[in-house]
Amino acid sequence: MQTVKLHTKAQITAFGTYVPERRLTNEDLSHMVDTNHEWIVQRTGMIERRIVDEGTYASDLAFEAAKNLADTYHVDLQTVDAVLVATSTPDAFFPSTAGIIQGRLGIPQAMALDISNACAGFVSAMQLAIGLIDAGMHRKVLVIGTEVLTRTVDYTDRSTCILFGDGAGAILLEAGTAEQQSCFLASGSLTTGDLGGILHRKAVADRIGDVEMKPDSTLVQNGREVLKWALRQVPVGIQQLLQDTGYTTEQIDIFVPHSANLRMIESICERSGIPLERTLTSVQYYGNTSAASIPLAIAGGLADGRLKPGALTLLYGFGGGFSQSILLLRWPDLQA
Repeated sequence: MQTVKLHTKAQITAFGTYVPERRLTNEDLSHMVDTNHEWIVQRTGMIERRIVDEGTYASDLAFEAAKNLADTYHVDLQTVDAVLVATSTPDAFFPSTAGIIQGRLGIPQAMALDISNACAGFVSAMQLAIGLIDAGMHRKVLVIGTEVLTRTVDYTDRSTCILFGDGAGAILLEAGTAEQQSCFLASGSLTTGDLGGILHRKAVADRIGDVEMKPDSTLVQNGREVLKWALRQVPVGIQQLLQDTGYTTEQIDIFVPHSANLRMIESICERSGIPLERTLTSVQYYGNTSAASIPLAIAGGLADGRLKPGALTLLYGFGGGFSQSILLLRWPDLQA
């Protein structure tokens, strides 16, 4: 992975999240498939996950996350001029989920675009927002990661149905002044597209390369191969970024990887040299929420005081695609 130092005027100015009220516990799952609390915790670290009610979609969660951002940081969303939504579970192929949210927010002047990059999607959308701001095309970009993955899993397959949950997170990026120093320091991305078949969800194609897809839109994952890929690729990506930027693992204050599986994250931390106690996750109580997992982990770090203004923070999205997206930044002093 090639990483680059950023010279950008983009700033983070607000942040928000939302999760459904309904909980799906390990005990609940034990009555649905052949599993139990201890088995799930031992293999994934997950205790519960949030799950949407019938008739609730990714746009609904995203809309609530945007409202939480606006209410918490006193943001007038009428001034937003672009909406980017990262999701693997859009309401429809078209209209875009971003377009649905833009309409509900009542901001017809804003460009709206969905980003389909699975678990790397939230960081990828932030990278795109930075580019749009620096190109002078937009000045205030609302980035949202939102998922209703529980609508895509097979609840007879214990290897996948225990993993996934629903939620959303939103972050606002704005163009700063020439005198302001951006919080963003470095960025990197990489896609290994020939592995796409080992984690997929059918749309209109019947196969990806040599992999035949199920006739419905159920999420399909080869967990063993996904784990092997992540443990091989993510530590290498971290070291490449540190080498390219001149930082060390000791200088990383907060690491926020995609929360796929707590045991996976523990192994990534061990292999990369970043202590688990400096790592934010959302997997224990929200499960794997794909594009929403990183903002939900950030919310936890803000709530418990571990993520402080000025903290050297490494966001690392990785997963289906197989894509990796990295941002290194100093967490800003957001004024609620």
